[in-house]
Amino acid sequence: MQAKVIALCNQKGGVGKTTTAVNLAACLAEVQKRVLIVDVDPQGNSTSGLGFDKSTLEQTSYDILVRGVHPTSVRLNTEIPSLDLIPSNLNLTGAEIELVSEVGREFKLKRALDEEIREQYDYILVDCPPSLGLITVNALSAADGVLIPVQCEYYALEGLSQLLKTLEEVRLYLNKDLDITGVVLTMADFRTNLTTQVIDEARQFFGDRVYSTVIPRSVRLSEAPSFGKPIILYDSASLGAQRYRALAQEFLGTGKESTVV
Repeated sequence: MQAKVIALCNQKGGVGKTTTAVNLAACLAEVQKRVLIVDVDPQGNSTSGLGFDKSTLEQTSYDILVRGVHPTSVRLNTEIPSLDLIPSNLNLTGAEIELVSEVGREFKLKRALDEEIREQYDYILVDCPPSLGLITVNALSAADGVLIPVQCEYYALEGLSQLLKTLEEVRLYLNKDLDITGVVLTMADFRTNLTTQVIDEARQFFGDRVYSTVIPRSVRLSEAPSFGKPIILYDSASLGAQRYRALAQEFLGTGKESTVV
C-alpha cells in the first residue's frame, strides 16, 4: 500500500496551513499511521515547529528539488515515533529560478516521491509555500489530493478562486487525478458572528468538502511552534489538541462530526 500524498495549499499566508500540517501529521502518527511531512516552504515553519534548527541543516527539500538527492537521504526523525520530516530553510528561496530552465521542472517532487519512499508511509503531507509558483505546482503535480486551510476571518474566501483555477490547470495539464481532499476551517472564534458567517460561506462554496471539525483560535496552538512541538506534545489536554485529534479521525473517515461551538 503506497502513501497518499496530500498537499496543504493556500496562496494566502497566515491561514493556519503549517499549523494544520504539523498537528494533523502528529495526530495521524499518534494513531499509528506512518507519516512524512515534506516542507517545501522556504520559511521552514514546519521544520522549526517540529523542533529543528533551520540554520544547521545539512540537506533540505532544496537538495531534493534542485540537486536530485533522494528523500531517504534528507529525512529526519521527529520526537513522535512514525512521524518523519523532510526539512526546509531559506536555501529553497532560489529554487524556482534554478528550476525554470529544467526539463520536466513541474515533476521534480513527483519523481522524488517514488515507489521506494511511498511504500514506507501511509500519508505524505506537503506543506506548500504561500504562493502559486513552481514549488507549489510541483507539490500539486505530486499530490493525490489537496487540503485547503481557510481562516475564519474577513476576506477568507478571497483569492480562493485563483487557487481553484490553478488546481484546474494542474488537473488539465499535469495531474488529471488531483482532487480536493478537504477544506479545514481554522482560527475560529465563536464569540463573533464573523466566524459563523465564514463557516456558512465556506460550506456554501465547497459543500461537503468542508470538514465538520473546526479549529479554534488558541493561545496554546500559537505558542507550541516556538517550543518546537506539535500541540499534542505541548499541551495534550488543550482544546487545540482535541480539535486536531478530531480532525485526524475525520480525515481518516473514522470520526464523528465534531464542530466546536
